[in-house]
Amino acid sequence: MARAIRIDELDTIHAAGVNWRPIRRTLGITGFGINAHTAARGALLIEQHDETGPGSGHHEELYLVLGGHAVFTVDGHEIDAPAGTLVFVPEATSRRSAVALTDETTAIVVGGRPGAISPSPWEYHFSALPAAQAGDPAHAYEIAADGLAEHPDHPSLHYNLACYAALAGKADLALEHLTLAVEADPQARSWAAADTDLDSIR
Repeated sequence: MARAIRIDELDTIHAAGVNWRPIRRTLGITGFGINAHTAARGALLIEQHDETGPGSGHHEELYLVLGGHAVFTVDGHEIDAPAGTLVFVPEATSRRSAVALTDETTAIVVGGRPGAISPSPWEYHFSALPAAQAGDPAHAYEIAADGLAEHPDHPSLHYNLACYAALAGKADLALEHLTLAVEADPQARSWAAADTDLDSIR
């Protein structure tokens, strides 16, 4: 069942010199680490740390400044981070910290072990859309085809690859992908019935 909570409804736990607001534990999330930190102007928002210590998750971490304004320091380099800024720290050995520049500065922290997730099939198709919309279906095909390494049998991925291949004038390749899409999900046949992207192979 879906769960919802506002940031300001989360517990505030003062630990390691910062105000930690447990999101993952509160909502029972098991697929990734996610928490929040809130600080007043001039206070520590994110404690100085790396992800190699005995208490760490050895995660790559993404920080989203949700409100307020912060300045991050990562391996000695300062990053100005007003609300809406994303700061990604991929290296577990990187030392990172942040200080709030305004009251009620809040950052969301998302963490996970590198390589732990498999991107969803739609991500490859969505990433290919700008190339397709720019009139370069061959490049769109190349972008979406990267998804086959993770999802070799996914019907919607094969269907979209069939469309890009057909638009690029690669009829045999388009038919191959369309056949795989229909075999994996017979509904793909009805998708193809009125799809003008496939006109070249009818």
